[in-house]
Parts: sequence; C-alpha cells; structure tokens
Amino acid sequence: MMTYDCIIVGSGPAGLGAAFRLSDLKPDLRILMIDKEKLCTGGLRHDCKMNFTYPVGFPMDCWTGKQAKHYLPMVIERLKPEFMQRVDMETYNKRAERLGVSLLDIRQSHLGTDGGLELIRRLMDELTDRNVEVSLEEKVNDIDPAARRVITSRREIGYRDLILAPGRGGFRFLQRAMAKAAIPFLDNVVDIGIRVETREERFSIVRDYYDPKFNFPHRVRTFCTNSGAAYVVREHYETRDGRKYYSVNGHAYSSSCSRNDMVNFALLKTVTLTEPLASGQDFAEMLGCQAMLLGGNKPIMQRVGDFRLGKRSEAKTFNRDLYDFEPTLPDCTAGDISLAMPAKILKPIWSAMKMLDTIVPGVMHPGTIMYYPEIKLYANKPRFIDEYFKAAENIYLVGDGAGTSRGITGAWASGIRAAEGIVN
Repeated sequence: MMTYDCIIVGSGPAGLGAAFRLSDLKPDLRILMIDKEKLCTGGLRHDCKMNFTYPVGFPMDCWTGKQAKHYLPMVIERLKPEFMQRVDMETYNKRAERLGVSLLDIRQSHLGTDGGLELIRRLMDELTDRNVEVSLEEKVNDIDPAARRVITSRREIGYRDLILAPGRGGFRFLQRAMAKAAIPFLDNVVDIGIRVETREERFSIVRDYYDPKFNFPHRVRTFCTNSGAAYVVREHYETRDGRKYYSVNGHAYSSSCSRNDMVNFALLKTVTLTEPLASGQDFAEMLGCQAMLLGGNKPIMQRVGDFRLGKRSEAKTFNRDLYDFEPTLPDCTAGDISLAMPAKILKPIWSAMKMLDTIVPGVMHPGTIMYYPEIKLYANKPRFIDEYFKAAENIYLVGDGAGTSRGITGAWASGIRAAEGIVN
C-alpha cells in the first residue's frame, strides 16, 4: 500500500492552498491531492469571483481580523488578482443607511468562468513542477482513521496526515467522514433564497461595484452578483436517500466574451435551526425536493410583476413579446414561488427586494425574474482541537464544506492554516 506524508481530498481553493503551502514549507514531502471530478472544483471553476476584505468569506467563529490580515497577503501572492475599481460608494451608502441596510466595501477580483479555467491550468502546472501528485476522477469512498488510510474507487492509500477539503458539494461526504473519525459537529445553519435576473440597466450599481454586498435586516444578503456576459444555471444535488433536486446559481464570463447586458444575483436568508436541533442539510433538501415537486422536477421561475399581483407566472409570458428579455435559464417551470418557499423566508427576502429597489431603482421592474431555489450547503461546524483546523489526530478539515470559509479566498487561507499546523 502506497503511503504519503499528506493526502488532500478536494482540489478546490482550500485543497490548493494547503498543497502550495505544504510544498513551500517542506518541498520534500510526498503529497497527493485527490478529486472525484475531471477538473479542479470549487469557486475557481465557477465564475471565479474573489473577495479580499475581512470578514467577507471568513466566518467570524473561525477567524479574527488579525488572522485574516496575516493570511490574505499569502493568498494574494499566489492568485495574483487584479483588483476592480469601486465608484460612487458614498451615494449608495447614504441610500442604504436610511433603510438600515449596510453596503460592504470589498476589494474584489473577477476572472469569469473562462478566466477561472485558465487560472486552474496555471496552478495545476505549478503543482506538477513541485512534484505534488494530483489524481482526478478518483473518488474517496471511505476513511479508516485508526489505520490512517483512505479507500478510493481505485485503491487503498496510507497517510501520515489527512486534509479533507471537499467543498460545499462534499457536505454529506464530510459528515460521514466526521462520524467515522468521531469528530463532533453541528449542522444547523443553511442559506435559502432566490436568484434574481434582470437587465444591467435596472441594476446599474454593477457598473460602479461589480459584486455589491448588501446586508439587509432579518439576516438577508445579496450574494454572487454576475453581470456583462451573465447566465443563470442549475446545479444537480442528491439527497441521502437518492432523490434528485436542483439549486440555481449564477455564472459570468470575462469581459472578453460576448456581452448580453444581463445581471443576476442571489438574495439569501440565513436560517439557524435551534431546539429541537435539526439538520440544516435535511431541511434544505426537503425544500429542494418540494420545489421539484411543484416545478415538475425543474426549478421554478416567476416574474416580479406576477408576484406583485399574487398570481403564478405562465410559460407564455417568458418571451420578448410581453417583456424585453427571455430567461437565460429557460429550462425552468413558470409558477408561483410563494407556494414553494416558507413564508418566514420569503417575506424578509421580498422586503429586501423592495429596499434594494430604493437603493438601486429599477430592480423591481415587472419583467425581473426570480428563480427558486438557491440553496447554499456549507454550514458544517466541526469541533476543532487547535487553531489550525485540526479536528482529530492527524485529520484537518478546511474549506466551505467544513464551515471554515465562505468563498475562494477564505477557503485558500484555511488550507494554508491547516498546512502550517501539519508542519508545526
């Protein structure tokens, strides 16, 4: 059985951050990175939008401002971002403050999905030059902490240290691994919301601030804004008992691609479940499956104009005859979001929409489309035993799936912290 000094499960930003830092500090280490996908996963692959200002992307129960300030320069040095300008922030801030809304001033970089793929290729080439082994399309089926080995779809491999960085998509895998290693954890927080799509002229703030971060009352926030060459997409998920459902998301391509002058962004409400303590994952899956039931196994889309009138949208209204744009994700069911989303989630999101229309007039145009559901599953909360995200003997958990980050830069920084813990 082959044995490595460190096995990293997951090739997203957290796994890459760990691999680069380990090879920086100890070039002679034998490092293996495994991923079940054909290509590096995570935010680098999808839109590649990066935020470099604490606390965005850095959960405050895992990071202090001092820690983030220490690690962010290391992330910047490796990713070499080109920061985007932010214009006229004072005007937007004044409008927001009158409503009790905050607008965060974030240093951002955006490569687009195509630019992210180029970055991935560069990073993978650099890892090869460092003699880090990368095995793609190899699935980790199980871990054996007592024997310090992982069992994959191809083989059994030994390790001295193990870093689990499976990302949001590996939420369930990580839970099984934590159970196997007797790592206590909570899973009681989830983000549920909609993706909004409209013309760029009706959300003109994106010309001044590419991905504006608004925080509204009742724990509602904007997330992952895409503009220019922007499209709404759907992502496939599966429950633990094998039922399939879709969550919507947004992509944008770099400015070198053909523009469509569209904008999409998420409005998410954070839901924290308390006594009786329930699984946020199970709750989110239930809502996802309910949306599939009402949408005929497709996400639901509804025009703002129909929603305001209290009626469902119909397929015939999603054309250029009645409104001036068609949906970029047409494979959805025209329907009634209010029938699928719990009122306690929908009401604060709709309130946030109205506030946003006051700050950036136009977003509530009758033709604006709301897609449902958008679900973010990254709220595992393991109990760590040191500051380096060590959760059990020789096992480290990092990235969005482990709750140590919410985005590319935070995930990369958490991988660096784990690597330093291993070397120390």
